[in-house]
This record gives sequence, structure tokens and C-alpha cells, in this order.
Amino acid sequence: MKIKNYSKVLSALAVSSLLLAACSDDTSTKEKKGKDVEQVDTSKFPTKTTNQGKAIEGGHLTYGLVSDTPFEGILNKMFQQSTYDHDITSFIDDEDLLDTDENYVYNNEGAATYELSEDNKTFTLTIKDNVNWQDGKPVTGADLEYAYEVISHKDYPGIYYDPEQMEKIKGVKEYHEGKADKISGIKVDGKKITFSFLQANPSVKTGLWVFPLHKEYLKDVPVAKLASSEKIRKNPIGFGPFKVKKIVQGEAVEFEANKDYWRGEPKLDSITLKVINPSVAVKSLQNGDVDIAEFNVDHYDQVKALDNVEVLGKVDLAYSYIGFKMGHFDKNKGENVMDNPKFEDKRVRQAMAYAINNEQVGEKMYKGLRFPANSVITPNFKYNNKDLKPYEYNPEKAKKLLDEAGYKDTNKDGLREDPDGKEFKINFASMSGGDIAEPLTKYYIQQWQEVGLDVQMLDGRLHEFNSFYDMLKTDDENVDIYQAAWGVASDPDPAGIWGRKSPANYTRWTSDKNDELLKKGVSEEAFDDQYRIDVYNEWQELVHEEVPMIPTLFRYTLSGVNERVTGYDYLAGRQYQWFDVGVTEESAKK
Repeated sequence: MKIKNYSKVLSALAVSSLLLAACSDDTSTKEKKGKDVEQVDTSKFPTKTTNQGKAIEGGHLTYGLVSDTPFEGILNKMFQQSTYDHDITSFIDDEDLLDTDENYVYNNEGAATYELSEDNKTFTLTIKDNVNWQDGKPVTGADLEYAYEVISHKDYPGIYYDPEQMEKIKGVKEYHEGKADKISGIKVDGKKITFSFLQANPSVKTGLWVFPLHKEYLKDVPVAKLASSEKIRKNPIGFGPFKVKKIVQGEAVEFEANKDYWRGEPKLDSITLKVINPSVAVKSLQNGDVDIAEFNVDHYDQVKALDNVEVLGKVDLAYSYIGFKMGHFDKNKGENVMDNPKFEDKRVRQAMAYAINNEQVGEKMYKGLRFPANSVITPNFKYNNKDLKPYEYNPEKAKKLLDEAGYKDTNKDGLREDPDGKEFKINFASMSGGDIAEPLTKYYIQQWQEVGLDVQMLDGRLHEFNSFYDMLKTDDENVDIYQAAWGVASDPDPAGIWGRKSPANYTRWTSDKNDELLKKGVSEEAFDDQYRIDVYNEWQELVHEEVPMIPTLFRYTLSGVNERVTGYDYLAGRQYQWFDVGVTEESAKK
């Protein structure tokens, strides 16, 4: 399953729990009688700005990056793992060389066109003549080939090398293992690049990596040092509508228009992006300090009441979840190893899922803008198993499962001991951010305690975004369970998060059946859409039964936009297309 930055890398990107997502045909969107919280009518959310005025010349816009932590500043999709960094790169790079249609399938309307051979084993991509890097150099097939050489390199520091997908290209495995200097299945001819596959794979139409790296600019930097280099962090060169003019690390970025952008000259001359704390997001929108800012659901009523701001809403491509730490990632083997016995009995995991009331969380804490997640494939996709029901709130069933598993209160203190009669304490890691973050964490803890589980907030506090994900990536032994989220993009293959060899599989759960189904999902047979749907339905049932993580909530994500902004498109699954965004007045409305 791919990630919040919508890269077609068949992998995953860590996303803040504030950037969860939701949609469903049967989401409760009307005011519910008998409830003490008024539900939001989400059917009325526009997804585009209604201002149809002509953009003024020389316009400037301020974008608020809402976060309680500085952005990391890895300004290239090949290396970044934060949705905040992705927001920044969306100004300086197109999402990819290929655009996608409304069904997330590649089309030929982007910076490149493609053809797939009749046997589905040869993919030929041709970059359009007017597509150039921001230093004037043309984007070529060699730049995309270089991206593959970096991502497949043994020293590559990122998380996007997915063997199950990448090694379907001829020669990638040999190159990754250091047995070859080039990838034999990739051929370049100027603006054209051809990929030859060992076997047909339906994900090439939705998930092939088609984001290039500027080879001429970056080739002298060792692969291991690219992510930390000034060429990535301070002086990035993209092929998108805006160029970086100045960076205040972690705090702000000044952009200027790329006049030679291939889609056309941007309607804005410049953009300022600045980090604003969630606590001041509403005030910043009200005062006109920022023109655009996503905001937390707990601030919905306040933003809705502003006269100078339009609220846009979209069904986001993401899910929040509670994960169980079941092992570690063995770097020597290059795979996840399940060696933590604490949650090896799935009845304990199932009990913890039955013990929490996500329906009440969505209704009372999020005004109906959240609802229980039934799966780890979002309902935006036809591959979501509609017959699979979310874990219902059933504390009695939770207690019964714990009893059966041998977790009983032997010393009569109200808390259960493990089957050996020893203390069973669970450390729960959760992220800071927004007014709801801590109450939600404490609510879950309270519900688990009601079925006799001693769950405590790790270190007695919430953890900042970057440090939180550092704990997950390094398999901090103090983390037993954690609350996080994944953003996903256009390819339904979940191997990037769930694969045995994926470092982004933070639960470290593996199984032979999981391997089998993931392999079937990208097999030649999976070009038959119904076959692929059936495979992923069975895979979702496996995950639901084994519960390596509890999918908790889907959600709408919201953005406040000043009424002077025109051309802003917030529709889920589409890139912002910043070149078409403008302002109709010199100053933000207040």
C-alpha cells in the first residue's frame, strides 16, 4: 500500500495521527437525534474553492503547515517519511511523471506518456519535450533510471525498496546484491525509458515508481549521504511549478514561481510556507496570517464561523490504527522477525480490539467526521472488503477472550496477570498534536482497564511526531503498542507496509499466509480484476482475524481557505496543481 505523498513506490510513509482519513457510503453525516453532539453534514463540503475571479498578477500566498513540531526538511520523495516534508515538496515537484485518473490508474496527461506491451511485461515511458528541471536541464530517462539505481542501492537509507515489487524488474535483484553495476531490465534512450519485467504485474498501471532524480545534480553525492546532503535539504531542484528561494530549517520556506514550468507559468509569483501550531491555526486563518491551512476536527466549529474563510473537506486516503509491536527488523537478514512473545496470542489482540468503542469516538470526539475502520484498505478503493465489519465494542467478549487465553486477575487488584501469574503491564505510545490527542489516548486506556488490562501511557506523556516514529523504526523495546496512522495512495498492493521484507512494517508481523496472498495480489492472474479483489478480500480477512494492528478510524480531512484564493483543488487523490492556484486580491481577507 502506498503512502501519503502519493508516490507510486509500492511502499509506505509514516503519517501523523492528526492526518487520518475517512470515507464511506454509509457514513453518518446527519444530525443524530438523541445524541449530545451535533453531527457534521459532510455532504456539503466543497472540494474546490468557489472563488471564480481572475487571479491578479504578482500574487503572493501564505500556506500554513499545521504542526506542533518542526518539519524534518528532507525535500525529496525518495528519502522522506513525513507528510509534512511531502507538503513542502508538492510545491517544487510534480507528484510523478505520470498523472492518474479518478480510479488511480496512470494516464497520459502528465509530464510523460506510457505504453504497456500486450504481454504486460514491457513498460515504456516517454517524457515530454518541455519537461525540465528548475536549473534548465531536461528531465530524461537517465534521471528515472538513476532513481532506480539509488532506491535499489545497498546503501540507500530510505524505506521504499520493496523487494516483492522492485525485484520483478529484470536485474534489480542482482544490482541490489552488488552482483551487477547496472540494472539490466532498464534501458534508456534520451527522453524514453523502458522497463522489462520478469513477470507481469498489475501494479505497473498504478504503482510503478515514476519519480525521477536529477542525476547530473546529485550523482557526485554518495547514496548513503543523499538524504542528509544540502542538495536535498537546503537547495533542492525539482521539476514542479515553484522553486525554493530560502529555507528557515524546520520553520518556513520561501518559494518563487518556476516561469518555465511545463504545464504553464504559475498564477502566483511567490508562496510562503510557514509552520503554525495547531493551537493558533484558527486565529491565523481569522487574521489572514495564512491563506490556506488544514485544521484539526476539534476546531471545525470555530473555522466554520469565520466570515473570511471557506471550509473545504475531502475523503482522505488513510487510516488510523493501534499497532502491536511483535518483533524487530533484522537488518542483516533484511526482513521482519517476530520474536516478541508479549502479544503472540491473538486472543489478547482481539480482546483489545473488542474493548474499545470507536463508534463513540467518531461521534462524540469528532462530530461524525470519523467512523470505525473496517479494514486496512481504505473504502476509497474497490478492493476494500465491504463485507468485513469493524471490531464492535463488546467488553464482555473481550473479557471472555482474555480469560480463555489465561490472563486472569489472580491477586484481586482489578488488573490481570499473564498466564504465568506475572504482572502484565502494557506501554502505550501515542503522538502529541491537537486538543483531542491526549483525551483519546486516555479514553482507550480507560476502556482497556475496564476489561482488566494495565495499559499505561509510555513515559506518562504523548510523544512528538519525529521522536515517536524514531521509536517505531528502531523497535524501541519500551513500546508495546502504539497509535499511529498510514496515508495511502493509488496502488492497492499492501506489501510496502505489510511485507516480510518491508522496514515500514512497524508491527513486524509476518506469516506464510500473508506472504502467499501478497504474492497472489501482484501475480499475472491479478490482471483479472475480480481475481485481485477476491485475493485482497481474503487478505483483509486474515489481517482482521490475526489483528497485528487494530484499524480504528477513517476520517474527513479539512482545510480552511481564505476567500481571496482561486483555483485551489482539495479533492482526495489529486495533486494540488499549485501552478493553477492564484489570489484575486493583494491581501488576505480578514
